[in-house]
Amino acid sequence: MLFKDQLDFVTQHIKKNKLRVFMTVLAATMGCAFLIVLASVGFGLQDSLRNEILSNEKVTKIQVFGNEQFTEDQIHEIKGIEHVETVLETITVNASAHSFFEGRDTQSNLYVASMHEFEQVNGKLAEGEYPTKPNEIVVGYHFAQTLVNDADRKIIEEKSKKAEADGTYYNGSEEGYKDSLIGKEIELSLMPRIDGAEETEKMKYTIVGVMKKPSYDWMIDNSVYMDTEQKPMLATNLAATGKVKEDDMFNSEFNIFADSMENVKSILDKLKDKGYSVYSVTEQLDKMNVFFLVLKIGLIFVGTIAVLIASIGIFNTMTMAVTERTREIGVLKAIGASPKLIQRLFLMESTFIGIIGTLIAVAISYVISFVANAALPLILKAATGEDAFGSNEITFSLIPWQLVLIASAISIGVAMISGYRPARKATKIDVIQALRQEL
Repeated sequence: MLFKDQLDFVTQHIKKNKLRVFMTVLAATMGCAFLIVLASVGFGLQDSLRNEILSNEKVTKIQVFGNEQFTEDQIHEIKGIEHVETVLETITVNASAHSFFEGRDTQSNLYVASMHEFEQVNGKLAEGEYPTKPNEIVVGYHFAQTLVNDADRKIIEEKSKKAEADGTYYNGSEEGYKDSLIGKEIELSLMPRIDGAEETEKMKYTIVGVMKKPSYDWMIDNSVYMDTEQKPMLATNLAATGKVKEDDMFNSEFNIFADSMENVKSILDKLKDKGYSVYSVTEQLDKMNVFFLVLKIGLIFVGTIAVLIASIGIFNTMTMAVTERTREIGVLKAIGASPKLIQRLFLMESTFIGIIGTLIAVAISYVISFVANAALPLILKAATGEDAFGSNEITFSLIPWQLVLIASAISIGVAMISGYRPARKATKIDVIQALRQEL
């Protein structure tokens, strides 16, 4: 029997029982679609949390715990580890940087670092370039926005009160200095964070670069960054106040950076073997991946139950097909059809139902996923009033190709298994009794 004839045998029965086959395909579609959509929630939440972590942390950064101070020999040793890009010491000045420019002023955090290594870590700026001279500085993305005068402060106060009455918050984004600060000279003094301490004398610096925008919209970065060459001058000015002790002027934080995410784990292991207390966000990602792997397996298991329920319909349909075509099976056996051929004919029909149901289910699942990701943020924003939901930063449903393959294999596999027993029953039909059966 040619393959074309086998297909004709299958399609004739499908055409003859269109409604029954349609309802069976519909059941298979619903079961497979439920499996994909349910599991896609796990993939979506994992993707959202992963993006949240990676957007807030540089994935190649390895943090050093505690207040451990590296010596030059230790830094040289760490830089000698394979795939270590740099060791960045970021020094926080224990004083507020008070900046003045054209009748405007702002208070900022002040950081000191090697600008060469700082550039290696942070890459391209939003505007300008990194300092090459001692009196040049880089400022945070919102530095200009926070440079305000008395008139701006009154407006910000009024808008803040109005926003508070409406249950929201105003960040002063419409005020501040609106032109570019690149190449502009500012005056900067230090206000020690000690009761009774006086502000230091003003120092002049030229702004040559502006940092990139922070990952989160609610973050306001108006920090000031300068090269380590300025540290002695800062220390002299702080000491001149007579209130700040030398040991309390600066706090150092060391971070180690790998050349790629793939090499972070090997560097972590080597550093821990050497006795360093280190941590990387990749360790958090590993734990998160294990948790979501278990969650996704659970969701796929629950979704598979729906596919198994749909298999009952396939089993009943195939059982009816064998009963209705008993005489045809007898004729096939009489002309020499083997049991394997007869079994194959009915397995082809159940497989066809599984394939059609799966294809439709995949298409429906992608539509549901798209609608969910577009509509749910708007619904949640309207219900809670939180703008974070409306920004589409949360992925509620994600359907990777791996999920499609897994769901398709389960759906088609269950369909074939459901048709196996009726197909085996068809091979055991007695030829004589089958031929005697009335049409």
